[in-house]
Amino acid sequence: MLKIKEFNKIIVANWKLNGSNDFLEAYFDKLVLKDIDSDICGIICPPITYFQKCHSKLHSLYLGAQDCSKFKDGAYTGEISASMLKENNCEFCIVGHSERRHEFNENNEDIKIKAGLLLDAKIIPIICIGETLEQKKINKTQEILKEQVINSLPQKSSKENVIIAYEPIWAIGTGMTPSLQEINNIHEYLKKDIEEVEGYKFLYGGSVNSENASEIMNLENVDGVLVGGASLKADQFSEILKA
Repeated sequence: MLKIKEFNKIIVANWKLNGSNDFLEAYFDKLVLKDIDSDICGIICPPITYFQKCHSKLHSLYLGAQDCSKFKDGAYTGEISASMLKENNCEFCIVGHSERRHEFNENNEDIKIKAGLLLDAKIIPIICIGETLEQKKINKTQEILKEQVINSLPQKSSKENVIIAYEPIWAIGTGMTPSLQEINNIHEYLKKDIEEVEGYKFLYGGSVNSENASEIMNLENVDGVLVGGASLKADQFSEILKA
């Protein structure tokens, strides 16, 4: 398992349900990696069908998955286990993304189980948390985030083996982002007021792009970014990796 404490910033590309063989060829032809600092951990999370092609082209980047099964093995048609991901060179895996929570009805217990299986397979989970716009409006952000953090962490988790990504649901894919002060304040709360995750690395996600990534990552309490749509554009993701 990689030693995440050695990285200054962690930058994750979540391709979601996008990609093709032609897309991969064009993407890696345009991706510029030569100016990336050695203490930057860049991760690309493609659809699983493109794992091998991506792995052969990643060079200084790492391979991640977008999800895994909550089952170790058995009669679960269509599922991909954590151990299968590891056998395919996977080092990181996103779990609990808001799209999984809301489109596929996953709950904190599901995410906790998945994260535990990933740790067993020596894969670093990136556990996503975030509030809806309605919850934000009634000032429940901190309460919701604390509940998600505590109830999504497996017992064996630590600052050495788990990353947490804060993604306000209302900012994902909308072009809306919290102010820099809001982002920093929320990350400060997560890092300093929830003792169960003291010392953990926290990423910000939600309409991150090449124009705002540098300012976000320069915030005192932000350890990196989780990038969605902008990560599908090789030129933008190259700029974010250098930000």
